[in-house]
Amino acid sequence: MKLKKGDQIVVIAGKEKGKTGTISKVSPATNHVVVAGLNMIKKATKPNAQTGEGGGIVEKEAPIHASNVMLLDPKTGKGTRHRSK
Repeated sequence: MKLKKGDQIVVIAGKEKGKTGTISKVSPATNHVVVAGLNMIKKATKPNAQTGEGGGIVEKEAPIHASNVMLLDPKTGKGTRHRSK
């Protein structure tokens, strides 16, 4: 996998197409990346008495397949296949 945590990327497919962000987590086993602030989902959680957490709706980032993102070229602001040196 060519993508690493902290890389600037642009989404090239899906509902977030055209948006840019920073990779916060990489999963090479499943070929997915999590981008900060993109692909947000809402998850219903139950209250947990042991940890003291209340229930409710939590908003968090969902993984995006690595084939749907591209490295962002800092010079042009567009997607690129190669990491700039």
